[in-house]
Amino acid sequence: MSNNLTYAQSGVNIRSADKFVKFISKITSKQNKNKKQNNIGNFGSVTKIPSNVKRAYLVASTDGVGTKIEIANELNKFDTIGIDLVAMSVNDILVQGGKPFIFLDYISINKIIQKKLKDILKGIYRGCKLSNCELVGGETAEMPGTYSKGKFDIAGFCVGLAEENKILKQKNIKSNDVIVAIPSSGLHSNGFSLVRHVLKKNKINYKKNKKLKKWLLEPTKIYVEEISKLIKLRLINGCAHITGGGIKDNLERIIPTGKCAKINLNKIKTKNVFSWLKKNNVTEKEMLKTFNCGVGFILIIKKKNIGKIKKYFSKKYMPYVIGEIVKGNSKVLLDGKISW
Repeated sequence: MSNNLTYAQSGVNIRSADKFVKFISKITSKQNKNKKQNNIGNFGSVTKIPSNVKRAYLVASTDGVGTKIEIANELNKFDTIGIDLVAMSVNDILVQGGKPFIFLDYISINKIIQKKLKDILKGIYRGCKLSNCELVGGETAEMPGTYSKGKFDIAGFCVGLAEENKILKQKNIKSNDVIVAIPSSGLHSNGFSLVRHVLKKNKINYKKNKKLKKWLLEPTKIYVEEISKLIKLRLINGCAHITGGGIKDNLERIIPTGKCAKINLNKIKTKNVFSWLKKNNVTEKEMLKTFNCGVGFILIIKKKNIGKIKKYFSKKYMPYVIGEIVKGNSKVLLDGKISW
């Protein structure tokens, strides 16, 4: 009997990884059928910048989905968190006036399980299609010494393109502009450590609750199709992706000095999942600083453009006014209360 040691004995199966790469190459071949370059499996990706983008700037963003992966693991459902992964980065790209262009993923896992990884990848590919963004590469790392059985993590990286004269800047935001909320699809991908704490403390068995299972794994809304059109038409003065930190923290990042975003919380149309969390002993203050509370994206526009932007949204994600820009030293002022 040989005493020679192998990589497979340590818990890393290169053949299994190669098999997964072939699957990725196959699923992405549809997006590459009209392109000379197939990037999957190469050392790096090569992508030509479109000639119709004038004076292009690169806009880059990276993100993950946090402990939403633990919910996916518990429910053994992995076909939507890939959409979440893409959404978290591409929605950030929009805030700068960029349009998502290419996407890369990183998956680290205790042991390569083909079905699990294929489901994650299908979600990533679906997210890229919804974002009109090309999946050009990534990395899958089998790490048995780092992750315990069944555990994994995912991260994404997006590069977008922005035309120089369409980059959204703070100076574009003026007094009397209106603040417009675009509904979220639900929790999106933030605050899941608190969500899981609520489930544990209240001894809630969500595995047997069909409604809760749907709420918890509802994919993050991708706003690329709608917002890209508004950027092209120059109907936006500023915008914010509402993620961890809620409305206040994320809006503060885009408001110029001397201006204040005055928000009327009474006007916010929250969702059932947030009402459920509020009823399970989460304070209003904690809700507002942790979750999007039903507002996934915010636009700052001229008052006269409200009617113009609405035609680009479906009924489910119809924008509505929640405040205005005024002069002031506090960048964001929250007034009133959400009707939970």
